[in-house]
Amino acid sequence: MLKTLLLAASLLIPAAASALAADPIHSSAVTRVVFGSCIKQDQPTPIFSAMAAERAQLLLFTGDNIYADTDDMTVMRNKYQTLSDNPGFASLVDTCTVMATWDDHDFGVNDGGADYPQREASQREFLDFWNVPANSPLRQRPGIYDARIFGPEGKRLQVIMLDTRFFRSPLKKGERRVGGPYYPDADTQKTMLGDSQWRWLDEQLRRPAEVRLIVSSIQFVAQDAGQECWANLPLERERMLNLIRDTNANGVVFISGDRHWSEVSALVEKTPYPIYDITCSSLNQLHPRGTPTDNVFRVSKSTYHQENYGLLTIDWESADPTLSFEIRDIEGDSVIEQTRKLSDLRGR
Repeated sequence: MLKTLLLAASLLIPAAASALAADPIHSSAVTRVVFGSCIKQDQPTPIFSAMAAERAQLLLFTGDNIYADTDDMTVMRNKYQTLSDNPGFASLVDTCTVMATWDDHDFGVNDGGADYPQREASQREFLDFWNVPANSPLRQRPGIYDARIFGPEGKRLQVIMLDTRFFRSPLKKGERRVGGPYYPDADTQKTMLGDSQWRWLDEQLRRPAEVRLIVSSIQFVAQDAGQECWANLPLERERMLNLIRDTNANGVVFISGDRHWSEVSALVEKTPYPIYDITCSSLNQLHPRGTPTDNVFRVSKSTYHQENYGLLTIDWESADPTLSFEIRDIEGDSVIEQTRKLSDLRGR
């Protein structure tokens, strides 16, 4: 398997797991974070070299880390092994601390949720692949959600890895649109995260931190256009916004994947402050259609549909710290940029 690897929300470095698990607040301020999603384990992955060259302190895998799409755990295990055997992947994850969550394909079924019959077995395969210790809380509860805080007071980065699969209710279907067959559903009994994860998230957002990255495998801000997204369960999206407001959680930015293109979206109305969603996808796949779905919340001037990864740079030394998000191409060149002052992400 992998050496020296820590993954919160699922991933742990064997050599450092016991010390880091005992103290989730790491003393060094994080200034560089690399992130990405959607890896076809059987396809070439030259982008891993560009990601490793960033010399980031933290690496986030935001879902579809393999394409398992199976009820057979032997098949899933073999696909994880293919990724593990990839020299570029092994070199990349050895460069820094790593965190990850899953999306539908590494969960086990396209667009899957709580009705996937192998979700418990899939969770075991996921945790085994990432060498999560037997005594980890992730082994004791359903779902793979987790969080960690990095850095000293005044420079704290909290990373919250959501599980948008294990508990998610079935989605409402209708006539297929460009993005897919899904439509908003205001059923009060349906959930995205499940009761236990919602309670846990409330606790996490009350912890002190200056910047909070909430990783959702599917887009949080984007409008519904047939695809999987939080807008399909509008009461759950509203619950998230209310929770951010009620906990006085400043500094929240969402990171998502899934779409096989990258873009930046923002909610600016009925929010405590502008809520940005940096969508970054895919690490080694091209989107066959080449055009994005409609998204009235898109604030980036363009979308990007070739192989790409994300980079967050935090300037903690300014009186008003700066967060610079970039989508970078396979050569490491910036193709989408979004920069915000930390004061922009505070309650009005």
